[in-house]
Amino acid sequence: MEVNQYLEIFIEESKEHLQACNEKLLDLEKNPADLSIVNDIFRSAHTLKGMSATMGYEDLANLTHQMENVLDAIRNEKLTVSPSILDVVFAAVDDLEEMVFSIAGGGDGKRDVSAVVEQLKKIEKGEEFGAEEAKSTDEKAPVSGQSEQQYDDFEHTVMQQSKEKGYNCYEVKVILNDNCLLKAARVFMVFEILEQVGEVIKAVPSVELLEEEKFDSQFHVTFITKESASDIENRIMKVSEVELVDVNEINLDTLKKKEHFQEAAATVEVEVEETPQEKEKTVRKAAKQSSANSSKTIRVNIERLDILMNLFEELVIDRGRLEQISKELNNSELDDTVERMTRISGDLQNIILNMRMVPVETVFNRFPRMIRQLAKDLNKKINLEIIGAETELDRTVIDEIGDPLVHLLRNALDHGIELPEKRLEKGKPEEGNVVLKAYHSGNHVFIEIEDDGAGINREKVLQKAIDRGIVTEQSAPLLTDKQVYELILASGFSTAETISDVSGRGVGLDVVKSTIESLGGTITIDAKEGKGSLFSIQLPLTLSIISVLLVELEKEKFAIPLSSIIETAVIKKVDILHAHNQKVIDFRGKIVPLVFLKEIFEVPTAGEVEELISIVIVRKGDKMAALVVDSFIGQQEIVLKSLGNYLNTVFAISGATILGDGQVALIVDCNSLIK
Repeated sequence: MEVNQYLEIFIEESKEHLQACNEKLLDLEKNPADLSIVNDIFRSAHTLKGMSATMGYEDLANLTHQMENVLDAIRNEKLTVSPSILDVVFAAVDDLEEMVFSIAGGGDGKRDVSAVVEQLKKIEKGEEFGAEEAKSTDEKAPVSGQSEQQYDDFEHTVMQQSKEKGYNCYEVKVILNDNCLLKAARVFMVFEILEQVGEVIKAVPSVELLEEEKFDSQFHVTFITKESASDIENRIMKVSEVELVDVNEINLDTLKKKEHFQEAAATVEVEVEETPQEKEKTVRKAAKQSSANSSKTIRVNIERLDILMNLFEELVIDRGRLEQISKELNNSELDDTVERMTRISGDLQNIILNMRMVPVETVFNRFPRMIRQLAKDLNKKINLEIIGAETELDRTVIDEIGDPLVHLLRNALDHGIELPEKRLEKGKPEEGNVVLKAYHSGNHVFIEIEDDGAGINREKVLQKAIDRGIVTEQSAPLLTDKQVYELILASGFSTAETISDVSGRGVGLDVVKSTIESLGGTITIDAKEGKGSLFSIQLPLTLSIISVLLVELEKEKFAIPLSSIIETAVIKKVDILHAHNQKVIDFRGKIVPLVFLKEIFEVPTAGEVEELISIVIVRKGDKMAALVVDSFIGQQEIVLKSLGNYLNTVFAISGATILGDGQVALIVDCNSLIK
């Protein structure tokens, strides 16, 4: 059988079944007596086993078969669900994920899973085993070519960004003498040496366990620095009672960042009427079982949709040209034809944009598993509530939003939610609550992360900001609560008193802010000390076709996105005031600075400033500015085009568009103009 033609379908279907297993295992953990959940997991595992065997991936099929035996024993009530059993099944699913990733990356899908298989066999036979033994199975089988440690998306991103800035990434293994009496003190000294020359990314065991001396004689540290491996080794060896130091550089090319099962990275689903092909019967069996009434789908390579979108963007430009010609000729028949074409192309635009829309659940679905593991690592009890997972966003935005949400969730768990005993002292339930919510509002999607934890300490943030030189002692008391909270988005800012595996290094929230702003979005923070905090992200529905206000500066045309505009106005020259060497206006009781676009973009001017001045009031969060223009042309939908690599550093310009008359209009980046 020629399997290559079915490989893409196999990979996508495998990811879906493994994601289903992950979700159902989390449900089973909450409802261990519900055998219907076990049946669902069994069906997904059984289908995956059949697909793997058909495609010739024996290791994948054998591990799935062993997992299937355990599930079969549970559903036949020969075994009862326990946390230790679930830990082993979760570890088995992790191994299956790695095998599928290997296949997707062009590998053979082979992996040493003997430790997990042995555990599954013990469970099947009803033998007892410890939770620690079960937990360790996840760490015993590294894929060939990978480092010893497993890294999540956040840690991988930090290492990748550090590498790009010229830093080296090392895994440092430290072994202490067997007769070492003060292990925690030695660990502290090692960490202090490392912190002097770089940043600690991860520690195994965790920092808390190291401080409590809950480890044998060795520990591992993942570390970024500009120093050489030999220099690091020599520094650590100077600490007394250190027996051995092994420093290995991490090869990021072999560290595969975990893909997300739900994201159709290479394909998306487009709803069409079609009869399923017999050849795909085995691979699509589970999809049919899940819902007999579900709409038929085919898989379309996302590149084809990108090409379709590019062609339609050209059509939008020509449509604008036709509308302009129609106005100039004033021919009724031509007017009718152009109007009909505008209406049809508008419908076509909606269909194409909808085809590119993906539910945010493709990102959200991976978080329950991540939260479960983080809660265990931090010794906290967390309930994650997801609302509005069906909300849709453009695929381009979906691809970029995953990492920022990971950062914010980790921050909520580490900084926000308190330890169970501290929550009880404050009269709160010992289980912390984190709500991840998405909803539409106008042409935007809002994603909110809310927790009922410790909130944000205003004084602590201000003091840290003053120490870092971000604000002055004189200006600090004048800042509103929201302005203070937004200081934590500054680069390198952290209020953590101790560095942990999860956060505290000051890496992350500034990355979140820059990523969201690069997508044309904004992030706001609201919090009450002792009650909790709310991070709200506002994102545009799509990044390719946007509504703008066209304005004129002398003979040049510029486009200002409507999403940034509050209103337009015409003011008198005498209304302009001066404050702190800055021209300002009094706009509805607020002092708003004037920004003269002619000066910013160095447009040649002819003559004096007129008595009446046209302004566009724009905003970025709580801040506003008035952009001074010569005249308003009107509102229009335009196609956003990149300026290319040579012009990507031009100040306050985010792109360009081609207008109906063939002129190029530059698109103003309002975020850059508002400090």
